[in-house]
Amino acid sequence: MLSTIARLILTATAIAPVSFTYAWVAYMQGERLIALMALAVGAVAVLACLFVLGYSRKQLEALPFEAKEIEPADAENIGFMLLYLLPLFTNKIDTLSWDLWVPVIAIFGVVVATGYGYHFNPLLGILQWHFYKITSRDGVTYVLITKKHIRTAANRLTVGQLTEYILLDIGDES
Repeated sequence: MLSTIARLILTATAIAPVSFTYAWVAYMQGERLIALMALAVGAVAVLACLFVLGYSRKQLEALPFEAKEIEPADAENIGFMLLYLLPLFTNKIDTLSWDLWVPVIAIFGVVVATGYGYHFNPLLGILQWHFYKITSRDGVTYVLITKKHIRTAANRLTVGQLTEYILLDIGDES
């Protein structure tokens, strides 16, 4: 289980579009260096997450899992979409109150990374990863991250435990 590292990287990837939005705003205002730095921060977060998912699929202990219930977990995106769009409402990149924005984004990231709740990660969704809330036969609810489209709880899964309540499908992709 990669609990802390996985949570931090999943959170960083989930809020990476904020840096892409800031990069766009900075670029449009002629702030090329700020735009490049913001773009690099987001790209590093995405690449780190893809590395952790790929590494985890190969290294985590394979556990059989039978779900009692499965439902998509991709719908929890409104809060993130608002966070992503906030930088677009700024007048100028140089008038942003960075002493306010940096701690707010950091606090948001820490709260998401240390809580048991998990929010939709749209960048991974774009890269064909899917998120499901799955309930075990014992009644414990997890978030499953997979490349598969799951339509029924009858599917038997092979998973690895990424964090306490996040499972990664490590079976063959189909």
